[in-house]
Amino acid sequence: MEFVATCPKGFEPLLAGELRALGAEGVRPLVGQVSFAGSLADAYRCCLWSRLASNVTLVLARIAAADADQLYAGLAAIPWEEHVAPGATMAVEARGTNDRLRNTQFVALRSKDAVADRLLARRGARPLVNTDAPDVGIVVRLSRERATVGIDLTGEPLFHRGWEAAPTGLGRLAPRRADYAAALLEAGCWFRDVRHGSPVLVNLFCGTGGVAVEAAGQALDRAPGLLRVRWGFSRWAGHDAGAWDALAAEAADRAAAGAKNDVGLLLCDTRPGAEAATRRALRAAGVDADPRFVGAGELASAVGGGAPLVVADLAWPRPGDLAGEAEALSLFSAGVGAVAGHDGAGIVALSPDDAADAAAGGEPAEAIGVILGRDDATIRCYDPMSLSAEHPLVRLRGDAGSVPVLVGASDQFAARLAKVARLRARWAAREDVSCYRVYDADLPDYAVSIDLYRGSATPGRWLYVSEYAAPRDVDAGLARRRLLDVLAIAPRVLDVSPDDVHVRVRTRARGGSQYADGGRDGRGVSARDERGASGRRGGRVELPRGAHLVDEGGLTFEVNFSERLDCGLFLDHRETRSMVRELMKRAPGGSFLNLFAYTGTASCYAADGGAGLTTTVDLSKPSLDWARRNMERNGFVGRSHEFVQADVLQWVADRRHEHRYTWDLVFCDVPTFSNSNRMRASSWDVQRDHADLIISVSRLLSRGGCAIFSCNLRNFKPDVETLEKAGVGLTDITAKTIPEDFSRNSKIHHAYLVARREDGITPKELGI
Repeated sequence: MEFVATCPKGFEPLLAGELRALGAEGVRPLVGQVSFAGSLADAYRCCLWSRLASNVTLVLARIAAADADQLYAGLAAIPWEEHVAPGATMAVEARGTNDRLRNTQFVALRSKDAVADRLLARRGARPLVNTDAPDVGIVVRLSRERATVGIDLTGEPLFHRGWEAAPTGLGRLAPRRADYAAALLEAGCWFRDVRHGSPVLVNLFCGTGGVAVEAAGQALDRAPGLLRVRWGFSRWAGHDAGAWDALAAEAADRAAAGAKNDVGLLLCDTRPGAEAATRRALRAAGVDADPRFVGAGELASAVGGGAPLVVADLAWPRPGDLAGEAEALSLFSAGVGAVAGHDGAGIVALSPDDAADAAAGGEPAEAIGVILGRDDATIRCYDPMSLSAEHPLVRLRGDAGSVPVLVGASDQFAARLAKVARLRARWAAREDVSCYRVYDADLPDYAVSIDLYRGSATPGRWLYVSEYAAPRDVDAGLARRRLLDVLAIAPRVLDVSPDDVHVRVRTRARGGSQYADGGRDGRGVSARDERGASGRRGGRVELPRGAHLVDEGGLTFEVNFSERLDCGLFLDHRETRSMVRELMKRAPGGSFLNLFAYTGTASCYAADGGAGLTTTVDLSKPSLDWARRNMERNGFVGRSHEFVQADVLQWVADRRHEHRYTWDLVFCDVPTFSNSNRMRASSWDVQRDHADLIISVSRLLSRGGCAIFSCNLRNFKPDVETLEKAGVGLTDITAKTIPEDFSRNSKIHHAYLVARREDGITPKELGI
C-alpha cells in the first residue's frame, strides 16, 4: 500500500527520518509531505507514534483531472462501496488547483458528486455529508492535470494530541504547536539522548509546556496518539480493527514500562504563568515528570558539567515586540553559556531571524527553514564545542547581577544609564516628578530615549523606549543588536519588569518631526489591565484596556503604551502645562481654548488653575474621549467644559470670521505635518502654514489675552515679518518650557507667546 504523510514546510527531512525509524519503507520526502509504503498496520503505527506528521492518507488512485469532467470520471471509477459503509457519513477535502479547476470548493463539490453518484448507482442511496466529523474523509490533491485520491486515516490533525487546554488567559504565553516542539527535539537528536538513558532537557521559554511534554513523552516511551479518542479510520469500511487493537495494546504496555524511565526537565521562563501552565500541561498529558524551574542566573550551576540538550523558543515575541525579543535573546545567551564547550550537549533554537547567532556566539551547524503562521523562521542547531564559553556580559551595579549582551561595548551604555538614572531619580524626588526622561541618546551609538512612568492609582513602573533611526553609514544589524542590548539592560537598571517595557522606532525625519515613522508597540496589552480606577477628585471613571494612571503636577492622567502611537502624556511639555495653570490663575474664571488637544492634559491644568470655561478641540474622537476621561477623573465636569470634534484649522477659521468667540488663553500644540483625508485642506505643514494659523488664533483672543504656540519641528523658523504685518507679537519662550530632564535636547520643541500688538503683552508682565 502507498501512503502520504503531510507536514509543515521544512519538516520533510525530519519526518522522513522519523518514518524510517517507525519501519516505513520506500520513504520519499516531497514538498510538504513524505510518501512511504507498507502495510495498513505500518500506517496505523505512524498515526499512533509520529510526532511530526500532520496527517496520514492512504492513496487509492491517481487519476486524470485536467478539467471537471475528467475529475468526475476518475473518481466515479473508484469502488467507493468498499470504503464507505452503508449509513456512514463522508466529506471531501480538496487541495490544489490547476488551469481549469481554480477553486478548491468546486473541486470538493464535484468530487463529492462523483462519490455520491457511484454509491447511489450501487446501493440506491446517497451517503450523508458531514463536514465537521465525517466517518470517512476523502482527500483529493490536484497537481497540474492529475489528482491523487485517498482516505484520510487521521481525522483531526495529529498535532492535536488530545491533552491541550484552550489557550485562554495566557497573555504572552502563546502555545507552541506540538509538531513544532517535536521538530526542535528531533533536530537536536533528543531521541538519541533518550536511547542512552537519563536524558536531560534544558528548555528556555517553555511557555505552555509543549516542548516539555514532547520531550518527557519520548523519554517515557508514550505514544503521542495515546490519548486520542477518534481516528479517521475508525469507521472506514477498510479498517483492520485487529491490527489497530494490537498496536494500541502494545503502546499501552510500552507506556506502562516506560513510566520507570528517568528524564530531567530543567526549565526557565521569565514570563508570568509559565511554570503553572507547564505543570498543568504535563498533568493533562499524563506525563509523570517533575520539572525543575530555575532563573537565568542559576542555569550554569544547575547544568554543572552535564551534557543536556538546550531547546529555546525564541519565536514567541510577536513581530515588533523588541522588548520581548531582547528578553528572549538575553536568556538564550545565558543558556548557551551554561553548556558551551560541553562535549555531548546540544543547542537548538526556533528563531525568526539570525539574531540568535549573536546571542549564541557563533554560526549554526545547521539551519532548517520553516514557516510560523505566515512568517519565515528557522530551526537553528549549534555545536556547543564550537562556541566560546565566554559571552559578552554586562555586570550591573549592586545586586542587579549581570546581563548577557550581543555587543561587547554595551557595558558603556549600562554604566551611563546607571549614572544618569541615579541623578534623575534624585532630581525627580526633589521636584516631586513621577514621570520623566531618564536617558536621551547620551551615547551616540545608543541613540534611544528612555522615559520612566510611575503609576499612581494603578501601581506599576513602565518604560517607554524610542529609537532614533541610525544614520545610513551605520550597519543596520549592528544598530538592531545595540537596541536589543538596550532593552535587555534598561529593565534591570531601572527595576522594571520586561512585561512593562514598550518600544517604538522613531526617526529624525526630514521635516523634523520626532514621531515621523513611529510605530505601535507589538507587545499588545500589558500584563496589568486595570479597570475602573478612581480619580483623585472625581468619581469612578472607566479605565480602557491597557491603560494606567499616573500623576503630574497634582493631577491624574491616563496613559496607554500599547493601544496608541503616543502614550497620552508628552513629558517635554510638563513646564508648559504648569505655565498654562499659572496663567489661568491670573485670570480666575477666565476662558481657555486647547487646540490640537490630543488627550486634553493642558485643559486639565487650565481647569485646575481656575478656568471657568474650557474648550477642547481635536479631530480625533478617541482622543477627545480620552480628554474627557482625564477631565472627569480630576473632577472637572459640567457644561463649562466642552469638547469639540472638528478639523482644527477649519474650526479656527470659522470662529475667527464669526466674531462671537474669544478666549483669555489659548494653547496650540500643532503637528509638524498632516495630510489626513478628514481635513478640508489638502495638507498641513507647520513651516509653510504656521503664520496663517497664528494670525487666526490671535483673532480669537480676548482683550489682554494671550496664546502659547508650540511645535516639534527641530529647525522651525517663525515668519516674524508676516506676523508683525498682521499685528501679532511673537516672543520665543522655548527656554522657559524645556524641563530639566530634557535639557540635553533643547530642540525637543519650540514654544512662543502670542499676543496682539495692540495689547502690548510681554512675558515679563505675565510672570513668564
